[in-house]
Amino acid sequence: QVQLVESGGGLVQAGGSLRLSCAASGRTFSSYAMGWFRQTPGKEREFVATINRSGGSTYYADSVKGRFTISRDNAKRTVDLQMNSLKPEDTAVYYCAARSSEYGSGSPYQSGYYYWGQGTQVTVSS
Repeated sequence: QVQLVESGGGLVQAGGSLRLSCAASGRTFSSYAMGWFRQTPGKEREFVATINRSGGSTYYADSVKGRFTISRDNAKRTVDLQMNSLKPEDTAVYYCAARSSEYGSGSPYQSGYYYWGQGTQVTVSS
């Protein structure tokens, strides 16, 4: 069982930066590939970034590639999302998720992510 708590959201102007953090409970954090997803009202939740168990492999949505960076610290049981050059279209509730421990790699697909945080709001003003 893993509990996830996101933090770091807020209001920022376009072109600014935010760093989201997701803290996980449980001693088996390093067993889980992790992902970040986001959702705006009336839209499906969409993939943002994912990282494998060791942190050595990452994958990004085309819309954030080159602007966002996902990282993890298994000793601290955290996964972060550094967001630079933010755009108004990045406005959303951001969720972190832990993928089933049977998978070592990350994935852009929501199926297989068994544990989800409560989300943190990111608002980018123009």
